[in-house]
Amino acid sequence: MVRALAWLAVLVLIPAAAIAQPTRPGMMVSAEPMAGVPAGNRAWRIRYTTTSDSGAPIEVTGAVIVPDGPPPAGGRPVLAWTHGAWGVVDKCTPSASPNFFAATAAVPGATSRGYIVVAPDYPGLGSAVPHPFLVGKSTGQAVLDAVRAVQGWRQGGAAPGGKFAVWGESQGGHAALWTAQLARSYAPDLTLVGAAAAAPPSDLVQNLTAGTDPSVRAFLTAFAAYSWSQHYRAPLSTLGNKATAGVITRLAQNNCVTLGKSPKLGMMLGILVLRRDLKNVDLGRIQPWARLARQNSPSAKLSVPMLIAQNTKDAIVGSNVTHAYARKLCANNVRVRYIPMTTPGGHATSAKDSETATLDWIDDRFAGRRAPNDCGKF
Repeated sequence: MVRALAWLAVLVLIPAAAIAQPTRPGMMVSAEPMAGVPAGNRAWRIRYTTTSDSGAPIEVTGAVIVPDGPPPAGGRPVLAWTHGAWGVVDKCTPSASPNFFAATAAVPGATSRGYIVVAPDYPGLGSAVPHPFLVGKSTGQAVLDAVRAVQGWRQGGAAPGGKFAVWGESQGGHAALWTAQLARSYAPDLTLVGAAAAAPPSDLVQNLTAGTDPSVRAFLTAFAAYSWSQHYRAPLSTLGNKATAGVITRLAQNNCVTLGKSPKLGMMLGILVLRRDLKNVDLGRIQPWARLARQNSPSAKLSVPMLIAQNTKDAIVGSNVTHAYARKLCANNVRVRYIPMTTPGGHATSAKDSETATLDWIDDRFAGRRAPNDCGKF
């Protein structure tokens, strides 16, 4: 009886196409309804299969948000939302947070336009592997497999169409660029119509060393250093003594990025110590950090139209670094919509500040209109 009830639960939660035991990337494992969903939508927290950057099969989590009402003929368009930095340990998992919907810029803007929003957590957040912070291949593959996982999805009248776009902010902007880079080779069964990135890290050596806010730079360095020490076994000892390694570990393990909350005293003290310890440390010269940073910087040779939104007052992702990357895209004949911003929110509100223009641009990509090109104008 218990086994029969268990199988009944599976049949209720998982679409028919994903009931089989997962054997390939992009298969749905489970789906559970989420609470606190904005009016006019339904949402599920999903578990699905993907492939790590080392080629290992893993299970990861994310969310699917579907607008109410019947789908249009041909199915709903799919938008993959790639989140910014929440943290590098499991307790920072976005889809498990009560702040998920408030911090997800694609909801309700995209769902009000009829999009299914697929929001992957990335490996290591909600899954039993180290989180590969700013590791492009692992993250991009997880995004593509999240889109695969909802193909055939019929919960809540979803009916996804065969095309998708990706839109991300900060760490998620980096993920969006890598999704565009990997789409053709890793997921030729999917059709990516365009990629939008707000404040995207693009040259990781520059992004991790040249931010104008030294406290935020130290905090994000702790995230990257701890993550890469776990994921790649990169030795923290190359960045300082045991005390420095201990500060990096505690900052990464104990802190998540939380909107609207002041940092704890322990976090502030740790950041001050790390600022001191890393003052003369150049990640662009120390191995294996320099090699890993360059390895995970996205290519500018992409095959889909791009939208780049960047605040000129951004103290975390330097606008000069993003501007240089966008110009490289142009040099490779990528059609680029470039949106410079001067809004007071700086980095933290990059996606929200460019939301209307971004969603209008994404609408046009699904409509098949020729992408605008700002190359030569910025």
